[in-house]
Amino acid sequence: MRTHMIFPSILTADFLHLADEIAMVNSSQADLLHLDIMDGVYVPNLTFGFPVIRQIRSISEKPLDVHLMIVDPDRYLEEYRDAGADWLTVHYETCPHLHRTIQRIRELGMKPAVSLNPSTDVSLLGPVLGDLNMVLIMTVNPGFGGQTFIEASWDKIRKLRQMITDRNLDTLIQVDGGVTEDNIGELIAAGVDVFVVGNTIFSSDDPLRVIANLRRAR
Repeated sequence: MRTHMIFPSILTADFLHLADEIAMVNSSQADLLHLDIMDGVYVPNLTFGFPVIRQIRSISEKPLDVHLMIVDPDRYLEEYRDAGADWLTVHYETCPHLHRTIQRIRELGMKPAVSLNPSTDVSLLGPVLGDLNMVLIMTVNPGFGGQTFIEASWDKIRKLRQMITDRNLDTLIQVDGGVTEDNIGELIAAGVDVFVVGNTIFSSDDPLRVIANLRRAR
């Protein structure tokens, strides 16, 4: 039986008390800490840059999963490595030379992942699927936290799981957006390995309990 992982996303954390939020994640059963990097161009929102990532890296006891929602990510791959990224996700839609980008991420010592927007078909990843540690299926439109899960994502998840199984790969499937304690069990059954969870955790009165419940889900 596959073991799933929980990556809390700090997008909806309390930024006035970010060190306390990260300390909570450090003490939790979470596997990695997820950082959403937005440039206000590729997505209609701005988050944070290298100085903030470095500060987070300095206190996080969990590896960092960095998701780039930016144009021309190739310009900054080394800088994200130096800032502390352990896993680095780029969007299929922003990388005209995707294979080259993936290889460069791996050369820099990070684990490469590719994200797909809700309207992008998973079949487009066929040529590079074996080169990836993980595929991120966006189950909401990227740019903001707290959105509702897009129901069309179910078919994409099942299709991608079949592609991975047919090729006997160990590529992980990650989802981001609308994950709750109510739907995580069905998502695991559909083939998801990794869950990015933001609002469900950070809006809770007991985030440690929520993370533990998500981790125990079957």
